[in-house]
Amino acid sequence: MNEQDCLSAAQKNMGGMCAACPVCNGKACGNRMPGPGAKGTGDTAIRNYAKWQEIRVNMDTISENTLIDPSLNLFGRKFNYPVFAGPVGAVGLHYGTLYDDVSYNNVLVKACAGAGVAAFTGDGTDEKVMQAALKAITDSHGIGIPTVKPWNMELIRKKMEMIRQSGAIAVAMDIDAAGLPFLKNMMPPAGRKSISELADVIKLTDLPFIVKGIMTVKGALKAKAAGASAIVVSNHGGRVLDQCASTAEVLPEIAAAVGKNMTVLVDGGIRSGTDVFKALAMGAHGVLIARPFVTAVYGGGAEGVEAYISRITSELTDTMGMCGAHTLAEINSDIIRLP
Repeated sequence: MNEQDCLSAAQKNMGGMCAACPVCNGKACGNRMPGPGAKGTGDTAIRNYAKWQEIRVNMDTISENTLIDPSLNLFGRKFNYPVFAGPVGAVGLHYGTLYDDVSYNNVLVKACAGAGVAAFTGDGTDEKVMQAALKAITDSHGIGIPTVKPWNMELIRKKMEMIRQSGAIAVAMDIDAAGLPFLKNMMPPAGRKSISELADVIKLTDLPFIVKGIMTVKGALKAKAAGASAIVVSNHGGRVLDQCASTAEVLPEIAAAVGKNMTVLVDGGIRSGTDVFKALAMGAHGVLIARPFVTAVYGGGAEGVEAYISRITSELTDTMGMCGAHTLAEINSDIIRLP
C-alpha cells in the first residue's frame, strides 16, 4: 500500500469527522469538534504547521558518501528513527467509528514497534482504554509509552499501578490536556498540577517520566524541578488554546535551557521528514506526530502505518545526506536557516 491509497481509503472511513487532507495543516477542520479541530478557532494548529515551513535547510553535499544512521538511543532502547506516534484519544468520537481507542491503539502500537519506533498511547474515561493500550505495549515487549491524563490523584494512582505491570519503557502525562472540558468537570478536581503535585505523581513510578505540554522555559524548569526525565514541547496540537505560540517558535529557547539535562521531544504540525530534521537541528532529541498516524490507521491499518513511517523516515535520511549529517549527533543549528 502506498500513501495515496491509504489517504483515499481514509477519506471514506473517517465518517465526516476528519477530511483526511493531503496535507494536515489545521485549515480544513478549524474549530470542528467532535473532530480533529479545537475548542476555539483552531488558529494555533494552523500556526504550528506554518512555522515549520518558514524554516529552511542548508544543503551541503561536500561530505563523505557513507551510510546515514538516523537511529536514536532513548530510555535504554535503540530506535531506528527519532520519530514517535503521538497519543490520540476518543478516536471513535473525533475521527469515525471504524475504530475505537482499543482497536486503534492495538494496531498503532504493534505497527510502530515493528518498524523500530514507539507509539505513545492515549487515555480515556473508560478503564478499558488504558487496559487495552497496556496489553498492546506488553505484547510488543514494552515498546510503547502510555500517556496518562492529569486526572485527580486517586485516579492517577490507579492508572500508574496498571502501567507498572505493563513493562512499558516510560510513562507520560499530557499536562496540556488540562484545557479539555471533561477534566474541568471532574470531582475531585482534575487538570492543572502544581510542581509539588506533579512531583507526587512522578514518585509513583520508577519509569522515566515525560511531561507533555511544555511551551515555556519556565514550564520546562518546573517539570525538571518536579523530577521529570523528559518533556514534550507541545500545545496539544493547537486544540486547547487559541493565540498560543507554535512549538517551532519556542523549541530553541526551551532546548537551550534544559536540553543538556533532560530529553526534549516536540510535536505540533510536524508533517515531513524534513520537518523532523528541522526540529532536531533546533535542539529536540526526537519528535511526536499524531494526526497523520490516525489517517494512516483509518486508511490502511498496520500497512498504512508502515507506509507513513517509511515515507517520513526516508525523507529524514535523504535530508540528512543532502545536508552533510551522517548521524543525529551531527544535526545542529548550523544546518538550518531560521526566518
